[in-house]
Amino acid sequence: MLKTLDLSQIWMLDIETVPQYASFDEVPPAMQLLWEKKTHFQRKEGQDAEEFYERAGILAEFGKIVCISLGIFSYQNKSYSLRLKSFASHDEKEILQQFISLMNKQAPTLTFCAHNGKEFDFPYICRRLLVNGLEIPSQLDISGKKPWEVNHLDTMEMWKFGDYKHYTSLNLLAAILNIPTPKDDIDGSQVRQVYYEEQNLERIVTYCQKDVVTTAQVLLKFKGMDIISPENITIVS
Repeated sequence: MLKTLDLSQIWMLDIETVPQYASFDEVPPAMQLLWEKKTHFQRKEGQDAEEFYERAGILAEFGKIVCISLGIFSYQNKSYSLRLKSFASHDEKEILQQFISLMNKQAPTLTFCAHNGKEFDFPYICRRLLVNGLEIPSQLDISGKKPWEVNHLDTMEMWKFGDYKHYTSLNLLAAILNIPTPKDDIDGSQVRQVYYEEQNLERIVTYCQKDVVTTAQVLLKFKGMDIISPENITIVS
């Protein structure tokens, strides 16, 4: 299957998310109670709901999207290049509307690829679209479809080879596949701090784009292809 994939029909995707509020104290009381119930079995012994709130960004009910980055393959002069495009804002609805607008211009058969996308990125976007009263674009609307009818790709799932209990981070995959990655990145656990404390959305966008590039390089390695050189990676507005 990987050998026959048409890269022109595959868009790489990554999102960055943060808690909806800067601190637990700002969360409405009713939602504080729901957060406490939702995370009861996830918290370590002695860890209260307020302390655990720094992880609220990973749950679509309590988080929001601050950046969506896309990677688009193109083939010219006998080599592949990658164009990056990002939607980022403090206004989540604005990000999602821009994303929908772009998707409406694309073929409904467009395939997305992300690392752990089937468990996180794809459903998170759909849930936040519904929360914001927006329509799910056809490319992500998989309601009622059987698993084998869903064409989206997940590099983590590919690496599992059917081993459902196996988790491998994107950074680890890049390391073992000899894919160079920048060493100056933040990591996922720091996104909340960078957003609320440093108020540096641009840094988050850069991090999101680098993850898109790395995932694209992993996919190429899975196909037995050479990775894309830095000079063939561009950012478009």
